[in-house]
Amino acid sequence: MKIANYFCIVVCALVCQPTAFALDTSSAVKASVILKTDTSWDGKPIIYPEGKPELTGLIIEIAPGGETGWHLHPVSSFGLVLEGELEVQLKSGALKRLKAGEALAEVINTLHNGRNLGSTPVKLVVFYAGVVGQKLTIKEHAE
Repeated sequence: MKIANYFCIVVCALVCQPTAFALDTSSAVKASVILKTDTSWDGKPIIYPEGKPELTGLIIEIAPGGETGWHLHPVSSFGLVLEGELEVQLKSGALKRLKAGEALAEVINTLHNGRNLGSTPVKLVVFYAGVVGQKLTIKEHAE
């Protein structure tokens, strides 16, 4: 499946939440909520930063056995696994495992590491809600 197709699927899923009345459903159009939350997956409230808003969407691919390395996001983000199996771990040991089709509201200002658990690449789409000029990801400093 092409990246453009993934993007269209995710955008439709985000916009087509039935409770938001963003799109009238019919026999030709179906809408399914993939995530609706006011907290990140670790239970902390989602807070939007102040400043000029900027949305960023990325397709991220992690090779089999690969890891993102410990990092944090100072902005709210939403991810949807398109292919493969992903494990996200916090420094506290808390784990979140996701398969294709599963979504999460990512942790904010919390170090975490993503790992590909499978034998095929993990592909995920992530949308960040930040502000102009703000970093989306900050790597952990080596001590």
